[in-house]
Amino acid sequence: YRCDACGNKTRFDVFETKRVRAFQHFTLAGGMSVEEEEILSRTVERVVCRWCGGSDAIIEVEASTVPDNPRP
Repeated sequence: YRCDACGNKTRFDVFETKRVRAFQHFTLAGGMSVEEEEILSRTVERVVCRWCGGSDAIIEVEASTVPDNPRP
């Protein structure tokens, strides 16, 4: 994501609904860890910029257009 209002590219609150299939591993002591997770469906409801609080100027940026190492 990118906020066109303030330029933020790294801090967002993403409100989403997900349906997942998860392999949950429980220990005998009651601890739980997720070892595998498959997202079956995902709906992003709203994205809010953590810097300026705006949600009307958020642009979704494709991961393939973001360089792996943005520093020269």
